[in-house]
Amino acid sequence: MNDIQSLYQQMILDHNKNPRNFGGLDDPTHCAEGHNPLCGDEVMIFMKINDGIIEDITFKGSGCAIATSSASIMTTVLKGRTVHEAEEFFKQFHGIFTASMDEIIETDDLGKMAVFTGVREFPARVKCASLAWHTMNNAMHGQTNVSTE
Repeated sequence: MNDIQSLYQQMILDHNKNPRNFGGLDDPTHCAEGHNPLCGDEVMIFMKINDGIIEDITFKGSGCAIATSSASIMTTVLKGRTVHEAEEFFKQFHGIFTASMDEIIETDDLGKMAVFTGVREFPARVKCASLAWHTMNNAMHGQTNVSTE
């Protein structure tokens, strides 16, 4: 394992053990619930959006280390961003997993999300990593439920 892979693995484990922004949110303006019935991951995303700015974002749920760390990192990346920026981050994150395996993913613009580039090598885990992001996207657009079936 090279140094960058080791660093990425450590970040995933840290965000799983000590998830940031974990818990509910008083008076959210947007929320959605997501499930991955194949592995049992569940997540609820709570957002407070005011004048197009994500003032606060939290999550609750249970799942594997990849699902939990993805939700945790997502909330740290999106808090304080505009809805438009969140949509762009969602597209970038989704692009990691929809790119062909022989395509090199440029990680410079991904920031903390770059830790998930290795997940695409394990197709069964892609839904774990993307569940929180799809749920957040649905919450922003007024859809309250998402399933990764």
